[in-house]
Amino acid sequence: MPYEILRLEPLHEGWSFFAIAVVRTPGGEEIRREVEDHGAAVAVLPYDPKRRVALLAEQFRTPVFHEAARDALLECPAGLLDGDDPAEDARREAFEEIGVVLSEVESIGTVWSMPGISTERIHLFLAPYSPSDRTGQGGGLAAEHEHITIREIPLAELAAMADDGRLDDMKTFALLQTLRLRRPALFA
Repeated sequence: MPYEILRLEPLHEGWSFFAIAVVRTPGGEEIRREVEDHGAAVAVLPYDPKRRVALLAEQFRTPVFHEAARDALLECPAGLLDGDDPAEDARREAFEEIGVVLSEVESIGTVWSMPGISTERIHLFLAPYSPSDRTGQGGGLAAEHEHITIREIPLAELAAMADDGRLDDMKTFALLQTLRLRRPALFA
């Protein structure tokens, strides 16, 4: 007998949907598991291959503040998938958050962010840019109270931050490490 979700018991519906899933295991046992669902997401690491820098967003994140009393988290532009084209949504997020127009985006895969509790899958992208592509103001959407500070950081510095634990946003860490593997010359 395969696993089977017998029912979802809703707990909260808002930006996210929270429920208890009652699951029947292959052995016939019923177990209860929490499920959080807010849809799929995108994340993109914009990098300038000539100047060997990356553009990142620094912003307040309530869970990070709650758990670690930190006012800001350094991360790549990211957001919820709004349409059917993850690459287009990655471009939109980059423009809204850091004011850069990305023409070329390279998909590196889609990953589960927290498979033990969340249905979120993040579409990950790398994207080259040049200074002339920084045409927008960035800073995020006022209606979403994002208050983003745009940071342009040398790739070598980001690599050092990843190596010593200071780059602690998972999606940004994964994208940076992928860039290091695919284009090591940018970090030499």
